[in-house]
Amino acid sequence: MLDEVLSFNQTFVEQKKYEPYITSKFPNKKFVILTCMDTRLLELLPASMNIKNGDVKIIKSAGGVVSTAFGGIMRSILVAIYELGADEVFVIGHYDCGMSNINPAKMKEKFKERGIDDGTIQVLEHSGLYIENWLKGFDDVTEAIKGSVSLIRNHPLVPNVPVHGLVIDPETGRLELVDEGYDK
Repeated sequence: MLDEVLSFNQTFVEQKKYEPYITSKFPNKKFVILTCMDTRLLELLPASMNIKNGDVKIIKSAGGVVSTAFGGIMRSILVAIYELGADEVFVIGHYDCGMSNINPAKMKEKFKERGIDDGTIQVLEHSGLYIENWLKGFDDVTEAIKGSVSLIRNHPLVPNVPVHGLVIDPETGRLELVDEGYDK
């Protein structure tokens, strides 16, 4: 797969196909989106929101949720706000999300099937990483989005910026407002 990607990329650059995508690092529409890494959203989400290359910052993770106040997702949101000029935050989950079906115990078994030994898992758990909690998904996407919106909105380093929560239908692109962040 790597050779295929690099070969395509060489042609892409040689033919200057990158030119339509040239923009600055600052989002034109001045907002940041946290969403899921689901493949169905790659083009659908921007199209459903009238977003073009250069308009927004998009952060993607499994489930599109913030699971800890001081992890990489929150750091990315803070960088978007303080360094890149984002004035609003959109947290957008989706229906039929794989994180609603995650079974941490089964995933631990998959670790083992792929060569991770029990000793490694035990060291992680004895070090304070409780895999069952760390990998736990959610039962209700709407509640998960509300939880992330609340965490971001109440974060001690987040200034007074609107934080909105939405859910997208991964088939139609229809957005449902879960939590509007103006005047909060």
